[in-house]
Amino acid sequence: AVVSTQSTGTVFTNESRGEVAKGAALKKAFNTDDLTKICIQILEKGEFQLSEKERQTAQNSKFTEIASNVSTMCINPTTQRPYPVTLVEQAMKDAHISVKPNKSAKQQALEVVRTLKESIPIERVKMKIRISMGMADSKKCKDHIKALFLTIISEDHDGQFELMGLSEPGNYKQLAELVGKHSRGKGMCEVIGVEETAENAVFD
Repeated sequence: AVVSTQSTGTVFTNESRGEVAKGAALKKAFNTDDLTKICIQILEKGEFQLSEKERQTAQNSKFTEIASNVSTMCINPTTQRPYPVTLVEQAMKDAHISVKPNKSAKQQALEVVRTLKESIPIERVKMKIRISMGMADSKKCKDHIKALFLTIISEDHDGQFELMGLSEPGNYKQLAELVGKHSRGKGMCEVIGVEETAENAVFD
């Protein structure tokens, strides 16, 4: 029988039905009827079991995480802009995509992109983005800005902070917000092109 424990220290043969394990059954299974020792054995050697509600919550969370990864790494080739996460989630539901609990969200996102190509226009790309803002304005944000690029193509500090590089599509909005906030709307963040990315490439 499956044996589980609660924070009360009670040992059950079936927790969902509230069936408490009897002393004779405990002694047969654990060679002791000491509840503390039994609980320690269960915690050390037993299998952790999620309730159906906990399992569904974890699955929903991973589903959203996968959709977020797809949104970050892909664009709609027609608009040249990333898809909103909610739209990706709906496309995943329409394609009957299910979550694999033991596989990372990023790895599953790569599989999802291949599947979604059959139903919506979607491409795995890197965006070529150019940023320009005053040197003084860039002091507090340039490290954050640079961290959002996968590759820096060029960087210039001659009077203006100018940077061009490759970034995942999902970072564009954050880059534009950083530049706008710290330059008080005077800076520039523009997409000047896209580069196709190998389907299986994974970026940290």
